[in-house]
Amino acid sequence: MGYAHEYAAAIMHRGRVPMDPADYVPNWQDGPRKAKFYPGADSFPLPESPYPSDATLDRGLCPEGAPGDGEFDLTTLSGMLRDSYGLTGRRLGVQANTDLSALPFYPLANWSRGSASGGGLYPVGVHWVSGPSGPVPPGVHYYSTRHHAMQRLLTGDVSGQVRAALGEGAPGAATDQYLVLSIKYWQNSFKYNSFSFHAVSMDLGACVQTWRMWAAARGLAVEPALWFDEERLAALLGADPREEGIFAVVPLKWAGYNQRSGCEVAASAPVSVRRKDVERSRAVLTFDALLRMQEATSAGATARPAPGALAPAAAHPVDPAAPEVELPPARPLETDVRTALRDRRSSFGRFEGRQPVTRPQLAACLGAAVAGSRLGGDTGEVPLAKLYAFVSHVEGLEPGSYAYDPERRSLRRVKEGRPGEFLQKNYFLANYNLEQAGAVLVPTVRTTAVLDAVGDRGYRLVNATIGAVAQSVYTAASAVDLGCGVALGFDNISYIEELGLEGTGEAPLLIMMIGNERPASADFRYEIA
Repeated sequence: MGYAHEYAAAIMHRGRVPMDPADYVPNWQDGPRKAKFYPGADSFPLPESPYPSDATLDRGLCPEGAPGDGEFDLTTLSGMLRDSYGLTGRRLGVQANTDLSALPFYPLANWSRGSASGGGLYPVGVHWVSGPSGPVPPGVHYYSTRHHAMQRLLTGDVSGQVRAALGEGAPGAATDQYLVLSIKYWQNSFKYNSFSFHAVSMDLGACVQTWRMWAAARGLAVEPALWFDEERLAALLGADPREEGIFAVVPLKWAGYNQRSGCEVAASAPVSVRRKDVERSRAVLTFDALLRMQEATSAGATARPAPGALAPAAAHPVDPAAPEVELPPARPLETDVRTALRDRRSSFGRFEGRQPVTRPQLAACLGAAVAGSRLGGDTGEVPLAKLYAFVSHVEGLEPGSYAYDPERRSLRRVKEGRPGEFLQKNYFLANYNLEQAGAVLVPTVRTTAVLDAVGDRGYRLVNATIGAVAQSVYTAASAVDLGCGVALGFDNISYIEELGLEGTGEAPLLIMMIGNERPASADFRYEIA
């Protein structure tokens, strides 16, 4: 049993037993940047990317036929990055989040992005490793979100290094274009300390799921690899494993790729990015739990799970004896993916229970959660997440807690009665009134079973799955005109007790509130893309 089991238990109990360091207070004045900074690096702007009107969210979440037939080029890569992690606008709003006092000040501007992020910190770094078939000289580039530009970190074809690091059985081997996703821990741990590994691995899932929806809507495929030679890729990027983890590699099927074109650098050549990220913070702290989780989850990085390895960790089916409540067909997600992502935001206390959620709206959000719960790539097709719903204000549904049956697209009653008092009592923050939400959706994963099946690196898969579910619900809620909010600050153990999960091994890892918002809220939006 590895350290990830111990960390997972600490996460589940942190509402009752604070994690070390319990007395930690962030130094906001000495916080890091929300992106890496490479002074002096050459850069080039990315082109504008038109978006087809038929690239709807329905197509992105539930693609028909073969979504991977299309090929990426520089224009589509630019559009996918802009709509996921690029800055798209500035937001100001009167709401209940604790950072409200900072919002009116331009240096602390709240910039909107398509993907969600815990605390709005966006710690995922996107690196483009381009081989000879690319439109620019081969090399390693860093995506600068603030400029929507690529910064060149290394010149030369090192795509063979990435291919060798992926090894046998990796998705998308026939390419020389890769997105390598890293996470610089201090960008998140300065605020969340030991808890940060839990949060950043969900950030990874939210980012990748945005790409999967965006790509599928355009007939493209994004299939991430979570198992690879992490040490080798860290050396290639010049990343210190104590400071930065390499969490995923996404091969891109590229227009014009020729397997025999160009001359790859030998797989054994000691090539590395020499440019160093310049840190803003004067004092960078380390946290024992974070270091141990990086060490534990990178140790078995090359041991890609065999097909079917995750089957023992699959989500439990719903109880067929529980009373069934039918749902009508889901409201169609006819909004194009780009618009849905641009409109996505956190509701932060704006919910208004007097206007109930309709059942088709609820069905759409539940269906999106299930569609987003399989990351694809080398993670397999085993469904890991199970979904519960605490219903307070849904038209035609009695208040209570339910389990979602994805096969029958219906609900199974778990407990009767209004859940508002339970929800608010077990929420730690003051930025949401959960009783006013139409419903609170809760995804669970059998975390311990996943770790037993594939080792400590499975913790990254567990949380990436939950992050992908959250991003899917956020985007679907936007498409069906609902507000949405996601939170991690709740008593996980109380949810286990309330839902009767003590003997199932299911871990409630996140809560997702959906509902209608108060009309005419005081908001300011300025679009920059």
